[in-house]
Amino acid sequence: MKNSLILAAMAFGVSLPAMGQAPVSNEEVVAKIIEIGTTDNKVMQHLDVLNNRFGGRPIGSDAYDNAGDWLIREYGKLGIKAWKEEAGEVPVGFNRGPWFGQLHAGEDGMTLHFATPSYTSGTHGVQKGHVLIEPKDMNQFKRMKHRLKGAWVLISGTSVNGWPIDKSAKGDSIRAAVRAENAVIAHKNDSLMNENWEKGTKHEMLPYREEPALFYREMLDAGVLGFVKSAKVPIRALYDRSLVNDSTTTFDSLPTRPEILLDEHQFAKIEQMAKERRDIELEFDIRNFFKLGPVKYHNIIAEIPGTEYPDEYVLVTGHLDSYDVATGGIDCGTGIGPMLETARLLALSGAKPKRTIRFIAFAGEEFGLLGSKAYVKDHKDELAKISMMFNRDGGPTPPVGMSVPAAMKEDVEKATAPIKRINDEYPFEVRLAKPRVKPTEAGGTDAMVFYVEGVPIYGFNESDFKGYDFNYGEIWHTERDLFNKHIPEYQEYTAVATALGALGIANLDNQLSREGMFIDADKAKQTKGKGKKKKK
Repeated sequence: MKNSLILAAMAFGVSLPAMGQAPVSNEEVVAKIIEIGTTDNKVMQHLDVLNNRFGGRPIGSDAYDNAGDWLIREYGKLGIKAWKEEAGEVPVGFNRGPWFGQLHAGEDGMTLHFATPSYTSGTHGVQKGHVLIEPKDMNQFKRMKHRLKGAWVLISGTSVNGWPIDKSAKGDSIRAAVRAENAVIAHKNDSLMNENWEKGTKHEMLPYREEPALFYREMLDAGVLGFVKSAKVPIRALYDRSLVNDSTTTFDSLPTRPEILLDEHQFAKIEQMAKERRDIELEFDIRNFFKLGPVKYHNIIAEIPGTEYPDEYVLVTGHLDSYDVATGGIDCGTGIGPMLETARLLALSGAKPKRTIRFIAFAGEEFGLLGSKAYVKDHKDELAKISMMFNRDGGPTPPVGMSVPAAMKEDVEKATAPIKRINDEYPFEVRLAKPRVKPTEAGGTDAMVFYVEGVPIYGFNESDFKGYDFNYGEIWHTERDLFNKHIPEYQEYTAVATALGALGIANLDNQLSREGMFIDADKAKQTKGKGKKKKK
């Protein structure tokens, strides 16, 4: 392990309550988990702290570090050993403060609805300036160059994914190529315009190729205040990849102009005013702060050691980091809150699992599965001993079953049978999962990093079966990823089900079989081909 900082639980000097004393049988442990989980469930209190005291948690932020320290403290209060494990570093850190914007346009003025990506510049105090539409060719740039100083510039395109302007050398190269293409188009348009004038033809002008902030470097040099781009609602805001991933980034080379993703409806109104050359101004106060780097980030790990097979594992995981345009309520509060409550229920029930139950809060999932990749690299020798991984990163919906290969179905049914005792209203069924081609690259979630290594990641199937109308696309990386998107009864049930499921698999007489997890790629192609009819 890299730079492990192991904190013994009892170093906190906190004794467990009486209900934490070990019952005499597994049946009593199960009963105690269900009793505590249905009468004194704390998952929403955990989520309140995570979402509303720390808020959004990108790696490199104080909020991320504080949330990690809080997790270790909570595990310690339960008597559970917990530690930090270094997973990497970012060249600089980033903290987000409040933001505010206003359109000044007489009776048409309005408060602005917008966001900015992480690791992009804030304003230099409150900044007010006139509004221009960005130039599309060199002639336009030269004509408006003087007016660019002190202007907020509307750039082309509509942001869907929430990325900022690509400020890398690759981005510069793309913009240079588009400028060259637009120069040719401008020359053709001049010819068409002359022909229309001289011969009375009615040629339409050729459209320019669109590329946001086409004269980015030149506009910076001209003294613009910042850039404003239309954004779909709810607004999604990610981070500056080129800055974070560039090893040459330093505190002295950071961006100095804000990049604003503005509500598409407001943008359209302001753009029309700008086209009409109306006398309007935008005013912004954006408190995006950087801190000296490099800044290390850590996975947070805790475990209840196994009594018979301590070197075999059941993993309960989620990612601690989140984007900070909101508070990371669902993505991935729904992984961390139930995980912590699972640990609490197991500790207070006095559970003594045969296998080690390990809890992992991964770092940097949103920045490329960084924490899980670091964990797999550093714990390579343990991967074959992982019986099951319960990774939660898909919303606040509850477990309604599992889908597993035939070789482990009977064991999983036995291990998860107590889940059906939690609440009669909740279904739970173990189904067969067909073998899949083993992936060669990870993507999507932290669990896939383990799946590439052959680790069972089947976890729970989830469903909004009561009809709370949850829409993951609405919150995914957007401003609406907030505490109020949680569904408390689902979250509470999830914690109890996870505690029982993890404990049940940890207490099996054998490690779960991995037989039938994967199918040979060539065989899969042959099987797929058999179902196709031959063309005549």
